[in-house]
Amino acid sequence: MTTNEKKQLMAAACIVRMGVIKGTHAAKAGHPGGSLSAADLFAYLYEKELRVDPQNPKWEERDRFVLSKGHTAPGLYAALALRGFFPEEDLLTLRHIGSHLQGHPNMNLTPGVDMSTGSLGQGISAAAGMALAAKYQGKDCRVYALLGDGELQEGQVWEAFMFAHHYRLDNLCVIIDNNGLQIDGSVEKVMSPYPIPEKLRAFGFEVAEIDGHDFDQMEAAFAKAKSTRDVPFAIVMKTVKGKDVSYMENQAGWHGKAPNDEEYELAMKELSAHLAEVEGM
Repeated sequence: MTTNEKKQLMAAACIVRMGVIKGTHAAKAGHPGGSLSAADLFAYLYEKELRVDPQNPKWEERDRFVLSKGHTAPGLYAALALRGFFPEEDLLTLRHIGSHLQGHPNMNLTPGVDMSTGSLGQGISAAAGMALAAKYQGKDCRVYALLGDGELQEGQVWEAFMFAHHYRLDNLCVIIDNNGLQIDGSVEKVMSPYPIPEKLRAFGFEVAEIDGHDFDQMEAAFAKAKSTRDVPFAIVMKTVKGKDVSYMENQAGWHGKAPNDEEYELAMKELSAHLAEVEGM
């Protein structure tokens, strides 16, 4: 990855984070914490990794992305807007009546959304089905699914992992956002999913462990995923919940609440300063 490419991704991630804050503030509701922890991934996927066409969102040969942790829709929407699937100003309609940007992704309303999600555990099951269908149809498209670490507490997730290995879904890439927190606190204390990489390997996955805020590590992991044959691939990302908004970082309370006016101003000031710093590099 060139220095300029990395700079562009860093700027994109910052813009995604700003979109998360704008949307949740306008909605007076939503899930900023996990959207911010996955913002670097959202930026990488839509600016570099995924084969998609914003002018033709239903293009049959596109790669598919399933946001299994559907509550972090604000991050996905911000990335889709940045990629050109719909105008950025639509982010201000998040969760409003009549908006195509609801609290959880809706494939029937939102351009670029490949699967309706929200009930945890169901998204990865759908993604595995998509990957199997692509195999049967002889398509070379890839399927990506993002799960939260708290979502791993759902038994359905492990059934889907078993399915993925059984059918040798090497066109499936599972990504775990391991920010360590869920709505009730530490995932380790609520119902520990650890050790995540070892469990995934036991279910037949090839696994990469990365810093989810490091684009070089991300690039290497996705390259390895594409070269892996006969088994599904998983990327376990260690991340910071609420990343780059000082008062939200590592705070479980920001899992599912929106910033007020004062908090909005502070977050946007911090993110604007970070964007200016990146652009000046």
